[in-house]
Amino acid sequence: MRTITAYIFLIIVTHSLAFSQKNLSLDDCESIFRQNNLLLLAEQYNIKIANANVIQAKIWELPVVSVELNAINPQDNRVFDIGEQGQKSFAIQQLIYLGKKKKKEVDFAKSTISIAELQFEQLLRNLRYQLHYSFYTIYFEQQKVKGIETQIANIDTLIKAYSVQAQKRNISMKDVVRLQSISIDLKNNLISFQKNIYQEQENLKILTGLSESINPIIEDFSFLNLYSQKLVPETEFLLKTSLEINPEYLSFLKIIDSQELMLKWQKSLATPDITAGISYDQRGGAFGNQINLTLGIPIPLWNRNKGNIQVSEAQIAQSKLLKDQKKLELESQIANAYKTWHLQKDQYNQIGLTINENFNEVLEGVLKNFKRQNITILEFTDFMESYNLSILQLNEMKKQLILSSESLNHIVNTNLF
Repeated sequence: MRTITAYIFLIIVTHSLAFSQKNLSLDDCESIFRQNNLLLLAEQYNIKIANANVIQAKIWELPVVSVELNAINPQDNRVFDIGEQGQKSFAIQQLIYLGKKKKKEVDFAKSTISIAELQFEQLLRNLRYQLHYSFYTIYFEQQKVKGIETQIANIDTLIKAYSVQAQKRNISMKDVVRLQSISIDLKNNLISFQKNIYQEQENLKILTGLSESINPIIEDFSFLNLYSQKLVPETEFLLKTSLEINPEYLSFLKIIDSQELMLKWQKSLATPDITAGISYDQRGGAFGNQINLTLGIPIPLWNRNKGNIQVSEAQIAQSKLLKDQKKLELESQIANAYKTWHLQKDQYNQIGLTINENFNEVLEGVLKNFKRQNITILEFTDFMESYNLSILQLNEMKKQLILSSESLNHIVNTNLF
């Protein structure tokens, strides 16, 4: 009873959602995704932040101006005696960097721009894969739903006819129960697939920023041939390609370069800087209206920036290990993704592209023969269970073929298909 209630509720929900759906192709979804995705829009600001840090790194410390004015003249009993016979002094000082500190700071800041750009590309790549995954998952789950709905309609029609005959005692009630059992099983599957569709539609809403549910549209149905017939280079070539263009791996290389620039900057900070300036003193110096040159430099007794230098060296060593680890991960992921795609492709090609038509022809024949009582209820129920399982597995096979191809595209970061 719960299954029937859930099925009725599902029909109502599906009917209401159908009016709020938006029919979109994969290209349409990608275009909207690039314009609306909030994570992408937010990540772009990291590039602007990195550029702003370069601007900030180029700025020198501001000069310091100091003024000294007489407050009380006890000798002449006057306050603020700053006139021609009074006392006042002025000074201006500027910090001058030594050891090319400012240049090295700017070089480090510039290196973070390429890292931010690669991180943006990496996010774009990951989200785009999620978009493709949800799009194709929804499409093939919907194909499963369509097939099951057709079967449910046929079975429910038979149940009505057999119920009438059972009441007239022309057939056994157990035959009706067997048909009802098939119907319940189909409706349970339908609910499961609809849940998957709703989940992936929510993901597409978040990715594209749309409020409506997206109904995937595929106009060119020959796209399966591309995934099943395309010749893909061996894993060694794919790994080489990935190491050249995979943004996650490249970001490790850029991070190492950036950290090496940071190390140079930290080493340069061990060199003391000079503070140079000019001062004017009206009457407080050895001479009247005295003008002085001032120079100041810290004495590097105990602060040679050793701690920060060691931190930078440790970070470089750590990043090199992480880079090697990422290379190992890419080797494993590419090998696994290639084998999975090859397995799915071979399996799909062995079954052939016309199997759907064969199944449907057989189904129509079995239904006609069952209605004419040429086959028994046991033969019919056995066939329906096998047919349902085969159709679901075929659609799942198509879905997995495309998803394995998209996974290979994602890992290598190129359009192999």
